[in-house]
Amino acid sequence: MIRIILFLFLVGVVALGAAVIADQTGDVTLSWNAWRIDTSLPVLVLALALVVFVAMLVWAIIRSFLNAPERLRRLRRERRHAKGRNAITQGLIAIGTGDHFAARRHADVARRLAHQDPLAMLLHAQSAQLEGDREGAQRAFHAMAERKDTRLLGLRGLFVEAQRRDDAYAAVALAEEALKTAPASAWASHAVLGFRCSKGDWDGALKILENNLAAGLIDPAPYKRQRGVLLTARALDLQTSDRDRARASITEAVKLAPTLVPAATLAAKFLSENNQTRRAMQVIETAWTAQPHPDLADAYAHVRLGDSAVQRLARVEKLAARSPGNIEGALAVARAAIDSSDFARAREALAPFIEAPTQRVAILMAELERAEHGDDGSARVWMQRAVRAALDPAWTADGYVSEHWRPVSPVTGRLDAFQWLTPVAALPSEKAPVLEAEVADEPALPPALEAGPAVKLPPPAVPLQDNEPAPAPSAPAPVEQAAPPPAAPVIANVPPPVFRPRREIEKPDAPRIPAVIPIVRAPDDPGVADEARDEEFDDPVQPEPAQRGGWKGFLSRLVS
Repeated sequence: MIRIILFLFLVGVVALGAAVIADQTGDVTLSWNAWRIDTSLPVLVLALALVVFVAMLVWAIIRSFLNAPERLRRLRRERRHAKGRNAITQGLIAIGTGDHFAARRHADVARRLAHQDPLAMLLHAQSAQLEGDREGAQRAFHAMAERKDTRLLGLRGLFVEAQRRDDAYAAVALAEEALKTAPASAWASHAVLGFRCSKGDWDGALKILENNLAAGLIDPAPYKRQRGVLLTARALDLQTSDRDRARASITEAVKLAPTLVPAATLAAKFLSENNQTRRAMQVIETAWTAQPHPDLADAYAHVRLGDSAVQRLARVEKLAARSPGNIEGALAVARAAIDSSDFARAREALAPFIEAPTQRVAILMAELERAEHGDDGSARVWMQRAVRAALDPAWTADGYVSEHWRPVSPVTGRLDAFQWLTPVAALPSEKAPVLEAEVADEPALPPALEAGPAVKLPPPAVPLQDNEPAPAPSAPAPVEQAAPPPAAPVIANVPPPVFRPRREIEKPDAPRIPAVIPIVRAPDDPGVADEARDEEFDDPVQPEPAQRGGWKGFLSRLVS
């Protein structure tokens, strides 16, 4: 709108000036040597305007001729750039589809036409990675790392290649260099943090965590939790060498992460040593409410030094009451009851979990049988059941099971990855009933570990469950004469073995495919097509050339 108004204003000014000049009267005389020109003022102005226009036109033509080479070079450069961009686009699409041949071809074209383009360098590096050319990928990433605009991307590529070579030191060095270039780089910060944690450099890890908070890579709530994890790890390392610093670290850690089990356990230990029993119990109770754990129960039982076993049992029962029905509370009560020789209380605590015991439940039952009745046989039965029982929760991170808590995952380097969970291997299989049903058809079991009378199985053989104790020995029953072969299976009266031989699965007879395909005719004989050729992929835009018409067709037919 403003341009239209400005254009109309200029047109009005020019029209007004032309009207004023046209209204002027009088003559204008130009004398130059022998030349003399007599004209009016309007004609003189029109002549001057025409001369100026012709001069400008001539100058524009001359300038266009002078700039023609540069313009041609620019057009050629733009054409090459367009072809290079198209090659880059097609190459990236080929990388996405996994076609390394097309990716390599387009990468060569892009490198020839647009070798200075960062995307062309990236395409060359990724095509080399897709093809398995590690040296070519490293050369491309080195070239990218030397440029200012692609330095971080080149360092990232070299970091990935170092990880593929299992060169941890080179990978960390590249990550640290990238962190200096871009402090807000998430992958570099994660790599350096994991390496420093794996080396036990907790001060350096805390510094990286502070940088992440300053760069906005982590929110305040996760920052508090991760700082508590690192402080706990440092306190665990220093609890025997520098107890004062360990005490200060764990005190701050339990404030930042009050539900962290190792932090609460170690903090309660230091508090009990300082006769701060009530404070230690509060710390453990807070962590127990969020996550019951055997280490918390043990620390709670021994929070006051010098207490008797009966006092420890009463304290543990108070802690277990905070999570009714939880197996960790029942195990803690049973452990304290066995220590105090209150075997009835121990059996009462373990009673809800005897039907499907875990390994710790079975071990406690074996210890209870041996301590209360001195029955080594029943204790062995429970220990055998413990071998086949379900696994108890353990410190697990990314599928890795550890005996003790760790601040980082050894698989991915992720901070605060370990959780108190049941390992994946402990999950029941949906095919377990089918496998158990095949026990009756299996061959004879291996010899029994202990001699015992043989009994005849009932006709519908019921498989023994892994978590059921063996039946008590009974008087030998008369062996009846079985029907004609095969004879009825007879086994010893002992618990089933841990590993059972599995019956081979019979495969149905499948039609055999001939190893050699017979040749109908010789390889060099083209023969006659058995069926009409499929013209599905013929180009419909370009039909077969027809016979020419007109006088050209007449002459061609006449000559032939």
